[in-house]
Amino acid sequence: MKKPYVVGIAGGTASGKSTLSRWLESELADWNVKTFHMDSYFKPDDVRPKAKAHVTGEVYYDDNCPETIYADQLRKDLGEALGQGFDVVLVEGLFALWYDWLYEQLDLKIFIDCQADERIVRRLRRNMAERGLSFEEIAGVYLDMVRYRHDQFIEPTKWRADFILNGSTPSALANGLLVDHLRRQAKG
Repeated sequence: MKKPYVVGIAGGTASGKSTLSRWLESELADWNVKTFHMDSYFKPDDVRPKAKAHVTGEVYYDDNCPETIYADQLRKDLGEALGQGFDVVLVEGLFALWYDWLYEQLDLKIFIDCQADERIVRRLRRNMAERGLSFEEIAGVYLDMVRYRHDQFIEPTKWRADFILNGSTPSALANGLLVDHLRRQAKG
C-alpha cells in the first residue's frame, strides 16, 4: 500500500487553516482524503495548561502553547491513518509545523500568513457567533496571551514551511497550483 501524501497546514489563530483544509477536501472530493484538525486534540480543562498574562497578571487556559494538545494521541492516530489507504492526509492547526515528529512526516508544509489585525477581527466574529463569548472575553485573552504565544510558538514555524500562502486574499493561482501539485504527488 502506498503511503499517503501528508500535508501540514499551520498559521496563526483565525488565519484560514480550517478554511483551506475544507477547500482542499472539496477540491479533492474524488480522492480518499483524511483531515486531522488539531483543535480536536485540545486537552480538557482539568489538565489543560494555564499561563499568567505578562501585562495584566490574569490567568488563562493556554490554548496557544504546544502542551495544550494531546500530541501523543495525534501521533498515534496519524500513524494509524498512514496505513489505511488514504491518498492525502491533511493535518491543520496552530502547531502543524511545530512538533519535530510531525514535521518529519510531512511531505508538504504550508503556512498561512495573515496580519494580526485581520486575525483578531475574524476571531472576534467567530468566537462571538459560534461560542457565545463576549467582545471583552475574546479581546482580553487575545491581547493578554494569544499575540504573545503567536510570536513565541507560531510565527517561527513560518520559516519551516515550503509554501507561505496569503490568508488575507487567497490567490486562485496559488490554490490551483497547490491542488495540481497534490494531484501529481499523491498519485505519482
